[in-house]
This record gives sequence, structure tokens and C-alpha cells, in this order.
Amino acid sequence: MTYKILITGATGNIGREVMAALAPLNTKHEIIAAGKDVKSTQHKLESFEGISVRQLDFADSAGFDAALQAVDVVFLLRPPNLADISKFFEPFFESMQRQNVSRVVFLSVQGVEDQPKIPHYKMEQLIKALGLEYVFLRPSYFMQNLSTTLLPDILEQDHIYVPAGKVKFTWVDAVDIGKVAAHILTHFDAFSHQELEITGSEVLGFDEVARQMTGVLGRKITYTSPNLCSFFLKKKKQEVPTPMIFVMIMLHFLPRFQKKRHKLSQVVKEVTGDEPGLLQDFLIREQHLFKN
Repeated sequence: MTYKILITGATGNIGREVMAALAPLNTKHEIIAAGKDVKSTQHKLESFEGISVRQLDFADSAGFDAALQAVDVVFLLRPPNLADISKFFEPFFESMQRQNVSRVVFLSVQGVEDQPKIPHYKMEQLIKALGLEYVFLRPSYFMQNLSTTLLPDILEQDHIYVPAGKVKFTWVDAVDIGKVAAHILTHFDAFSHQELEITGSEVLGFDEVARQMTGVLGRKITYTSPNLCSFFLKKKKQEVPTPMIFVMIMLHFLPRFQKKRHKLSQVVKEVTGDEPGLLQDFLIREQHLFKN
């Protein structure tokens, strides 16, 4: 069976890796990239051959039906700034039902089952309640957070600055998430109704990460865990949007109070046949991004 696959967030960290992982599979599936602006999306994805682009803005439900027309399966990324599930995503799922799109691969988060207050949990529950065929991908902490959200402090001060304390995270490369997602999107029926935790092979605290960065980059990288007030005020001074600050707090501070510690999974190896990448591999590959 061949599918028409709609990739939301196609130009972002994860979306691009999904697109990149689909290419070498040499599938006959039709790949459709979705973005707020068609021309901008086409430009950003010009290196990808044989794809089409459709407009999709989760804040504009009027365009949902056109974006979903004749689609078989959706890779769904929730934009971090859209936390109101009933406002932004219920209309999207209603459109899926109108367009007879029953399959969705949703990028959730590791440990979501124990965090009923976060948007990912509400998304998963809504998808189940609507009776959609689903696969939930639950990745652990992205290595790419270092090269995106946390990058300004690293570039300007050689400093990792997050309120994570001594918590150790299970790290995963977005490349591996993309490879897992690509295999599932092209073999959906084999994975339907599964909830898969995607991790790498390492559990590291930010102090250990700073030491690895120091070794790879050849300059001293330090780590400080501030209190919440200091963290909030510094990020406001850096003009980080308030919703994003709260996302960063949720991501780095709340794990300090979780009794359950996440374990490493074998999903990357089991689904793709490849071993997951190490943090050092990521740092070496992307070291140009950390040059100040």
C-alpha cells in the first residue's frame, strides 16, 4: 500500500529530519510538506526532491480541509506556542474526520502518561477519544535543544543555563527520531495503536554535557542551575517569549520532582536496525553551530 503522507512542521528540527529520513527509503509514497507559507516552505525545503507543499496554519482552521485533502496519514507536530488543545487541534481532528483521514503519527514526549497537565497528554487523550488510528512517538530530551533553545547562552557566555539541578536526562538525536518516524509512516499498519519511547543510549546530567562540549569545542563550557526567579528574569531580559520560558521550565525544572526515572529504550534499533547516535557524535557533527 502506498500513502499520501502529510508532514506538519516540515521545516523544523524534527520535521526536516523526518523528510530527510524518508528520502533514502526510496518509497513510492507521496510526501506532502505543510507550512504556514507555501513559498517560504518551498524555499527552505528546496534540497528535497519529489515533494509537494501545502499551506497549514493551526491558528487558521479555514485551511484545514484543503491541507488534508486526499491525505492518508499525518505526521503531527504541536507547535510549542499552541497549548489550547480544544481551540487549535479539535478543529484539525474534525477536519481529518471530514476528509476521511484516520491515521496519525503524533510526536508526544517521554513520560507523558504521568503528566496529565501537559498539552501532549491532552492531545493523546483526544486522539484516542476520537477513535483515530494512531502511533504515539514519545522521544526523550533532544540533543538539538543545545543547538537551538540553549544556544544563545552557549555562544555568548560559554554557559548552559537551565534550572535542571542534578537531574539526568535520557538524550536522543533528532536524526534518530526522524528515522523512526519515517519507518512508521511508511509501514503504519505494522505499528498502529503503539506508544513508542524513543531514546538514545545515554543518561547524562548537564554537568556531564558541559564537560563533553568542552572536550569537543576546545573551550570551557560551564553549567549553572539557577532558581526559577533568576531564570525567568534572565530569559525575559533576553526577550524570550513568556510562553517559551514556561516551556523551558516545564522541560528542565519539573523533572526534578518526578519520582519515576525514565529508562533507555531499544526502539531506534528495533525499528530502524541502527544504533542510536551518541551525544559526542552530535557535538562533532554540529560543532560549527557552537562557534562564537
